[in-house]
Amino acid sequence: MAGKPPTSDPAQDAPQVGAPQHSAVGIPAITHALKISQQQMGVRRTALTLLRVNQKNGFDCPGCAWPEDDKRHTAEFCENGAKAVAEEATLRRVTPDFFATHPVTDLATRSGYWLGQQGRLTHPMYLPEGADHYEPITWDHAFDLIAEELTALTSPDEAVFYTSGRTSNEAAFLYQLFAREYGTNNLPDCSNMCHESSGSALTDTLGVGKGSVLLEDLYKADLIIVAGQNPGTNHPRMLTALEKAKTNGAKIISINPLPEAGLERFKNPQTPRGLAGGGTALTDLFLQVRIGGDQALFRALNRRILEEAKTTPGILDDDFIRQHTHGFEDFATLATADEDWDETLRATGLTRDEIERALTMVLASQRTIVCWAMGLTQHKHSVPTIQEVVNFLLLRGNIGRPGAGVCPVRGHSNVQGDRTMGIFERPAPALLDALEKEFGFTPPRHHGYDVVRAIRALRDGHAKVFFAMGGNFVSATPDTHVTEAAIRRARLTVHVSTKLNRSHAVTGARALILPTLGRTERDRQTRPDGTSTDQFVTVEDSMGMVHASRGRLEPASPHLLSEPAIVARLARRTLGDRSNTPWETFENDYATIRDRIARVIPGFEDFNTKIAHPGGFTLPHAPRDSRSFPTTTGKANFTATPVQYPTAPEGRLLLQTLRSHDQYNTTIYGLDDRYRGIKNGRRVILVHPDDAHQLGFPDGSYADLVSEWTDGSERRAPGFRVVHYPTARGCAAAYYPETNVLVPLDHTADTSNTPASKSLVVRLETAHND
Repeated sequence: MAGKPPTSDPAQDAPQVGAPQHSAVGIPAITHALKISQQQMGVRRTALTLLRVNQKNGFDCPGCAWPEDDKRHTAEFCENGAKAVAEEATLRRVTPDFFATHPVTDLATRSGYWLGQQGRLTHPMYLPEGADHYEPITWDHAFDLIAEELTALTSPDEAVFYTSGRTSNEAAFLYQLFAREYGTNNLPDCSNMCHESSGSALTDTLGVGKGSVLLEDLYKADLIIVAGQNPGTNHPRMLTALEKAKTNGAKIISINPLPEAGLERFKNPQTPRGLAGGGTALTDLFLQVRIGGDQALFRALNRRILEEAKTTPGILDDDFIRQHTHGFEDFATLATADEDWDETLRATGLTRDEIERALTMVLASQRTIVCWAMGLTQHKHSVPTIQEVVNFLLLRGNIGRPGAGVCPVRGHSNVQGDRTMGIFERPAPALLDALEKEFGFTPPRHHGYDVVRAIRALRDGHAKVFFAMGGNFVSATPDTHVTEAAIRRARLTVHVSTKLNRSHAVTGARALILPTLGRTERDRQTRPDGTSTDQFVTVEDSMGMVHASRGRLEPASPHLLSEPAIVARLARRTLGDRSNTPWETFENDYATIRDRIARVIPGFEDFNTKIAHPGGFTLPHAPRDSRSFPTTTGKANFTATPVQYPTAPEGRLLLQTLRSHDQYNTTIYGLDDRYRGIKNGRRVILVHPDDAHQLGFPDGSYADLVSEWTDGSERRAPGFRVVHYPTARGCAAAYYPETNVLVPLDHTADTSNTPASKSLVVRLETAHND
C-alpha cells in the first residue's frame, strides 16, 4: 500500500552476500526505481512526478548535481534520483501524533533507514529542556525562541549556521546575508566534508575553485580519466555522458581501489542496446590503485611525460607553459629527480607496465579531462594530490581547451551554488565589500568555523546555538561520539528539514524541527496586497550551469514554510529595526532576491532575464573561457610538492568509507548494495581474500573494526561481517555513516581541513558476539 511506512526497525546485522556485478543500470534499475516510487507515492503520483524531474519547466532532482543536456530525454532521471524524489514526494507523514508515540530516547535507538522511511514532517516541533517528547509549536513561537537564544549570546560567533547542499541559491543567499548581518562568518557547509580539497587546490593553481569543463567537453575529449569516483551509484547519469563520449571515440581510464560496475559496463535504460543487449564497455584501462596512491600515480605519469619530452618534440605544450603558467622549472626539477620506481609501485600498488600503458593513452590524447570525487578529496594529502592532477593537465595544455580540463564531480544538488552564493566561513573580501555596499551594514571580516572547527567549538563550549539549513549533521560528520557529545552541549539546536533523521534525536538542551517545502512542491507566496503567486528557485549544477526549479505537487502539509521564508522571518525576528534589508519583500517575491544577487555575485548580472531562458545559463569561468587565471601570479601555477601516501603497519589495513547503492549521502533508501552483491545489511567490511586469510578472518566471519590514531587513541565500530572482495591489496572498504565513528575529528586534510575518511588505519578483532 502506497504511503505505509515500516512499523519496526529491520535487523541490519545479518547481510546476505552474493557475487559483485560487472555492469550497471539496465532493467533491474528501472524495476527497482519504479518499485520504490510506487511504494512511497502510488502509481499516479509516480508518473506525474518523475516526468518533471530535471526538465526545463520542472524541478531539479534533489539528489546529485550532474548537469543535463540541452536536449533532454522524457525520463531525465536515474535510479537513485527516482529514490530521492520518492522519499520527498512520499505520501507518508510524520505528524505530532508520531512524536507523542515515539520519545526521543526511542528515536535515538532507530536506524537512519527506519527514521527516513517514516515520511514527511508536517508541523514545527519543539523539544523543551528536560523533555523526552517533541511537541507542536507555532511558527511565531519557534522564531521567538530562536531569536531569544541568538540575542542572548555573548558574541554572534557563539552561533553556528550550517548548510546542506540541497538549499537553493535564493535561500543560501538570504542565509549568509542574515548570518553576516547578525555578525558572524560561522557558515560551515557540506562542502567542508567533501570537495573543500578541490576548491583549495584549484583556487591556488587555477584561480577558480570549480571545474573548468562543460558537459559538451566530455563529448569532445580524447581521453577521460575517472579517479576516486563511482558514477554508477553516486552520479548514474554521468554514465550516459561517458557512453556518448565513447561513441565519439574517447578512451576511459578508471582509477579506483575497488572495481565499480558502472565503469565496467553501462546498460543505458534509454536505449534498446542498454535494455536488451550487452550495453557499452566503458573502461579501457582499470588501474586498481592502493588507497591514497593517486598523487604518486600522477607524479609518475608526469615524470614520464617530462622524460619523453626530452626526445620527442610536441609532448609538452611549450607555448601554453611559457605564456600561461608559473613554476614549471621548480616542478620539473622535483618531478624528474623523483625516480624511485620501487617507491612509486609501493605507493600505488600498481605494476610499472600498468603505468606505462596509461602513459601511452595519455600521450595519444590531444584533449584530456580528469574527473574525480571523494576518493581524492578525503585524505590528509588531498590538496597536493589534486594539485598534481592540475600539473598533469598543464603539461600538455589541457586547461582552457575544448574537450579538456578539470572536472571535480560534486555530489549534492546545489552544493556548488551554495558556495557561489557566499556560504563560506572564509569569505573573499570582494564579497564582503559587495554586501556592505548593497545592504549598508559592516560584515564581519574574521574567518568563521568550518565543520570540524564548529564541532570543536560546540565541544569546548565556545558555540552555544546550532542552526542547520537541511542535512543530517550528526550522521554526516566524523568522530560520531565526539560530535554527538558536542551537539548535546548546545543550548539550542534547530534543524530545517523535510524528513526525520538522526540529528533530530541528538539535540541540545532545547531543540526545534522546522518543516520545509521540498523541490517537488508548489511554492506559493502571498504578497502584502493579498495576491498569491507561484515562486521558483534556482540551482547551480556541478559544471556551473544555473537553471530554475519549479515544484508542482501540493505541499505535504499546510504548515510548511519555504526555506527563503524561514530565513526571512528569522531575520526579521532576530535583527529587528537594526536591519534595513527588505526581508518581507524577499519572502513574498523571490525575483527581488535575484535582483540583489545580480548586484552582489559576479556572473549573475541581469539574473532574472537570464534565468527566464529555458535551461538557464552558464556562469563565466576565466581559465576555461579565456585562459586567464586569477591567481596571485596571474598565471596557472605548477606545484612542486613531495609525494605523500598513507601506510598501514603489519597486520593493519587502510580503510575507506563509502556509500552503498541504496544510499545518497546519509540518506539510506534501502539495505541492499546490488552492484557489490550485498543484500539486507550495511555492517559489512570488504577485504581482499588474501588479506582476510592472512589476518585470520574467513568469508562470513564477524569483526569489530578498530581505528588507530597517531596520538595512540582508538575508536571502535562493532559487529561487521567480513566479505571477501576484490579490493586493492592492503585496503578495505565499509559504509558510512556506520564507520564515521572511526574517523578522528583531528584526522583532516592539510589546508582544506576536510575529514580524511578515505585513509583510516584499522585492525580487525574478532567480534564479541560472533
